[in-house]
Amino acid sequence: MKNLLIICILLLILSCGSNNSIINKTNENSLITGATATKYANTITTNELKILLYQFASTEFEGRETGEIGQKKAAEYLKNYYIRHNIASPFGGSDYFQSIPTEHLKPNLNPSENVIAFIEGKENPEEIIIISAHYDHLGMHNGEIYYGADDDGSGNVAILEISEAFQEAVLAGNRPKRSILFLHVTGEEKGLLGSKYYTNFPIFPLENTVANLNIDMIGRVDKVHTNNPNFIYLIGSDKLSTELHKLSEDINAQFTKLDLDYTYNKEDDPNRFYYRSDHYNFAKNNIPIIFYFNGTHNDYHKITDTPDKINYEILAKRAKLVFYTTWEIANRENRIEVDK
Repeated sequence: MKNLLIICILLLILSCGSNNSIINKTNENSLITGATATKYANTITTNELKILLYQFASTEFEGRETGEIGQKKAAEYLKNYYIRHNIASPFGGSDYFQSIPTEHLKPNLNPSENVIAFIEGKENPEEIIIISAHYDHLGMHNGEIYYGADDDGSGNVAILEISEAFQEAVLAGNRPKRSILFLHVTGEEKGLLGSKYYTNFPIFPLENTVANLNIDMIGRVDKVHTNNPNFIYLIGSDKLSTELHKLSEDINAQFTKLDLDYTYNKEDDPNRFYYRSDHYNFAKNNIPIIFYFNGTHNDYHKITDTPDKINYEILAKRAKLVFYTTWEIANRENRIEVDK
């Protein structure tokens, strides 16, 4: 009887140890994002996004065609925003440009530049999360400006607001564990040229790049979702990292509660959007990505893609999804893993 009692006690101890192991494993993968992140996410507002986009998609920037004067003015605008908000350059000082010579663009293009800002992590600064959007567009033709408010003005102003939210967190003593690179790429409309240059000549080693969250058109509602604007298309989140995909879904379920539409993520998608924006140059290098997209609309690549057509409430909500997702990736204990 005594031996039986001892055996029962041992089994109970082993069982508790096993349960603790399961609990610990669960805790390792649970979300750490919470009230602190929400405080800074709420600094991303419809009003600020609107002010920024009416400036960024204005006549002053002449459609931001790669290598042309309007694109150069847009680059200066982005740079000056980061300087005003004391968000550093990865190069140091006031140099926020990664210059790209013509030979790395196309023969008929003038030299151009990616615009890059940086918030250094406090615990794993060598691990980098890149948030990207292309800031070029189609320029001017026959005296008419292609404003590109949604494509991709919406992505750029979202990055500016996200960067400011992170900077406010830093100033309040909540610096992220990992580093965040804010990457505005040129030459996307000419063939993903700016992101290609970055991945060929990275500022930080690609093997240290944890993930790329790429934003390309998030300010409109397509015809499919006319009656339900509370959506975003996600593309590529499950291609390289199951962990990233689950993290993305969990973050949305807890905070932004958008309808995540994976229509364009299908392998047989005839639009092949997975291959058509800047995230693809990171994915080719085995870096997990998420592409945020609102679908095409009647003003896509037309002079009528103007700031007055943007749904600023849904733009803010989508920008917050990217912010929360970045916060989680940047602050969780372990770097997200690439599937083997």
